[in-house]
Amino acid sequence: MPWTKDDYPDSLKNFMAPVRNKAIEIANALLEDGYEEGRAIAIATSQAKEWGENRDEQIRKKKV
Repeated sequence: MPWTKDDYPDSLKNFMAPVRNKAIEIANALLEDGYEEGRAIAIATSQAKEWGENRDEQIRKKKV
């Protein structure tokens, strides 16, 4: 099932929108390539964090 900006795995809820959206993009591409959901989420999360760090993006929402 492809994910969207409004419907994504709970594990991405604490990420800032740009990083979360990149993770969704990567995960959807991995699903199309035949990866299982759990593996696609794990890989996408790792790659999206790296993507954000390389762009000096804030990765996670600040805890209040």
